[in-house]
Amino acid sequence: MAQSPTQENRSNNPPAAGLPARRAALKLLDAVLRRGETLDQAEAGALRGVQAPADRALARAIAGETLRWMVDLDALIDSATRLRLADDAKARGVLRLMLAQWLRLGTPPHAVVATGLDLLAGGPRRLAHGVFGALVRQGAALPDVPTLPPLVAERWGSRAPAIAAGLAVPPPLDLTLRDPAATGEWTERLGGTSLAPGHVRLPRGSAVETLPGFAEGAWWVQDLAASIPARLLGAGDGRRALDLCAAPGGKTLQLLAQGWEVTALDISRRRLGLLGDNCARLGLWAKIVVANALDWTPEEPFDAILLDAPCTATGTARRHPDVLHRVSPQQIEGMVDLQAKLLDRAAGWLKPGGTLVYAVCSLEREEGEAQAPRISLQAVPVTADELPAGVSPTAEGWVRTHPALLSDQGGMDGFFVARWRAGGVAATG
Repeated sequence: MAQSPTQENRSNNPPAAGLPARRAALKLLDAVLRRGETLDQAEAGALRGVQAPADRALARAIAGETLRWMVDLDALIDSATRLRLADDAKARGVLRLMLAQWLRLGTPPHAVVATGLDLLAGGPRRLAHGVFGALVRQGAALPDVPTLPPLVAERWGSRAPAIAAGLAVPPPLDLTLRDPAATGEWTERLGGTSLAPGHVRLPRGSAVETLPGFAEGAWWVQDLAASIPARLLGAGDGRRALDLCAAPGGKTLQLLAQGWEVTALDISRRRLGLLGDNCARLGLWAKIVVANALDWTPEEPFDAILLDAPCTATGTARRHPDVLHRVSPQQIEGMVDLQAKLLDRAAGWLKPGGTLVYAVCSLEREEGEAQAPRISLQAVPVTADELPAGVSPTAEGWVRTHPALLSDQGGMDGFFVARWRAGGVAATG
């Protein structure tokens, strides 16, 4: 049975330790739910003044778990209030954070109260204290699987229960190796597991910069599903490839390691800077171009093009649960239009026999399955031996992953991937 919370803090008491992290978490939540920002976008403003890395990580963890379980947290709050709190009421937001800390992060109730009530200075502290205390005394609990927001569940239809099951916990840490031949060596050195050549999986919470191989450029962080598109282009043998919409650059690094001569194009100079840093760490070189792909034209065609298109990113909900609450049908429609334009341009930049791989980290069929049939190039079906064990191509020869796939081994992000070849004589290495 959970402990009872302490009595309400008096207003003349000094602020509790850890309050800045909780205040930052509340700002993160507000930025996502009220302004439609991503957690990444909101961090700069919400975490301003929070200096300690542990406090910054705690703020992000509280906000993330609140968003992951928000429907169920709201159900608990509503069960303990006589009159329903407005969705945007500050008291509801604070109670969401308090319950997430207790039920998901294991924070003792007395510590939750000590920091939570101070977020409501001048507000309904007594109400929040009473609701939280009642739920603690009742031994409130969350379900095993988070409940999806109704509109999201409706969009995902029959797939929703399986996807929701894959969202229950944040994902492990996936690494892609520069040298796939050294998979066994690095799996042993890092104490991880491997689900595919060139892949190592570690428990979440691993401090990346301190791991063996980071400084020497042996690997980079990349979800297993995100590594599939570049795998489907195979060995480059010095041929030319375009990584379109390349930032932050994991797929560029894969293509370079696979022997391609890579042009990496993206509209974001800042995010391409991350690619430049990783290239320097790994001792690799790519031609980096800052440009809008809708305005840019290559000087000559490519042997291969990888288009990891801008999308709603709903497939990354395990690590970015904000997508469950801020993606609208209008946003999906806008992304579909942009993706179609990019696909049309990319298809015209291939050499005869060149290969185009299209990918989105989205679970929306409009951005994946509905885009593929409109491509006029020759389809090149994906085969099972090209994919990680446990991942199978669809009947159409596409790839569709989701967060519950390989759930007994830590799951993976949701991706759609398809491949085509331009007509004419195939390019040679």
